[in-house]
Amino acid sequence: MSFTTEVKSEIAANELHPCCMKAELSAVLQMCSTMNFTSDGVHLTIKTENPTTAKRIYKLVKERYDVTTRLSVIKKMKLKKNNIYVICVENKAMEILKDLEIFTEKGLQAHPSSRMLRKECCARAYLAGAFLAGGSVNSPNKANYHLEISTNNEGLAKFIQKLMNRFDLPAKYIKRRNQDVIYLKASDKIGDFLRYIGASDAVFTFEDSRIQRDFMNSLTRLDNCELANEMKSMAAGKKQLEDIQWIENYRGLEALPEKLQHAAYARKELPEASLLELCDYCADVYDETISKSGMKHRLAKLKEMADQYRKV
Repeated sequence: MSFTTEVKSEIAANELHPCCMKAELSAVLQMCSTMNFTSDGVHLTIKTENPTTAKRIYKLVKERYDVTTRLSVIKKMKLKKNNIYVICVENKAMEILKDLEIFTEKGLQAHPSSRMLRKECCARAYLAGAFLAGGSVNSPNKANYHLEISTNNEGLAKFIQKLMNRFDLPAKYIKRRNQDVIYLKASDKIGDFLRYIGASDAVFTFEDSRIQRDFMNSLTRLDNCELANEMKSMAAGKKQLEDIQWIENYRGLEALPEKLQHAAYARKELPEASLLELCDYCADVYDETISKSGMKHRLAKLKEMADQYRKV
C-alpha cells in the first residue's frame, strides 16, 4: 500500500459534522463528477481510481441525500490497467449540486462560496476532500518531499491554493500538461497539511521518517565537515613542516626564540595534528599554556622566516 493510499484511508475513516460533510463532498464532487442529461433527467456520474475515495463518496452521498446510486467498476486497458470506480446518482442530482454550491443561479461554479468554508473545520474538510479526489504525497522514505493536488480546472486549483495559504501553507501552482497542480515541497508544511486534513497517524509516520532522515543527513554533514577539517589540517601541517625544514637547514631550530622552537618541535612531533592538539602538546611537554590563535601566529611567523630564507 502506498503512502498516499494510507493517508486517504485514514481521511475516509474520519467522522464528520454535517457542515464538514457538505464541504468535503463539495470538493470531491467538484473534482470527480460530471453531469449527464438523459430522457430521464439529470444524472450525476462520479469517477475515481481510489477505492477508499469511492467508498467515502458512496457513503456520504447516501447518508446526506438518501439517493439511489449504482456502483460499478471499469478496468483500464492501458498503462497500469487500474480499476476505475464509477458511482452513478440517478435521482436528486440537481438538488445535490445546488446544496454543494456546485450549481447556482449563475450556473456551474468553479468553487463554493466563502460562506460554506467560513468555519475552520469546514475549510479543513474541503481540503481533505480535494486530497481524496486528486491528491498524492511521496513516501517519507523517498529522498524528495512532494505533496500535490491536481485538477483540470484552473479556477478551482487557484481556489485550493488560496485556501491552503489561509493555513500558512505556501502552495505553488503549475500547469502540467492538461492538469492544474497545486503542490508543497517543504517537509514541515507537508506535515502541517496532513495534520489539518485529519491524517494524524500519517503525520506521525511522516515526521518520524523525516526526523530520522534529517538526523542521518546531519551526521553525514558533520562527518564530511570533520573530514574536510582533517584534510585541511594535514595539508597545512605538510606546508608547515616544509617551512620548518627550510629553517632547520638554513640556521637550525636552536637559534629560534624559545616559543617558536616549541611550535616547531610540536609540529615535527605531530605532523597532521590540529592547532588545538599542538596547543595540548605544548602544555604537556613544555608546561606552556597557549591559545589556538597564539599557535597560529607562531606557525605564521615560522612561515615568514622560511619565505625569507627561500629568497636568499
